[in-house]
Amino acid sequence: MNNEKKALEGIKQSSGTEQGEYGIDEFVSHHLEELPPSYWEEHIGTSKPTNDDVIGLLVLRSKWDEEEVYDFTLPNEVTDYVVSVSFDEDGVIESISMES
Repeated sequence: MNNEKKALEGIKQSSGTEQGEYGIDEFVSHHLEELPPSYWEEHIGTSKPTNDDVIGLLVLRSKWDEEEVYDFTLPNEVTDYVVSVSFDEDGVIESISMES
């Protein structure tokens, strides 16, 4: 499994945990409040997506070459926020956080 897939899997697994509180869960709740129902209708087919629905929409925005850091966000550049996943030198996830 490549690190991009590992990062997405780590994001999914952190949802609903203490680690996810200031990472993916904060990202999801912020965007559920801020984005109009029409955005969710267009991308998911419902105006009331679940956390898993939102996580399933994440796309890679950037990868930092000098470090193993992957930034994921929502499609169509609707936000400046990303969920940032960093790996240590052994390929283990070090942190998952929401960044702007």
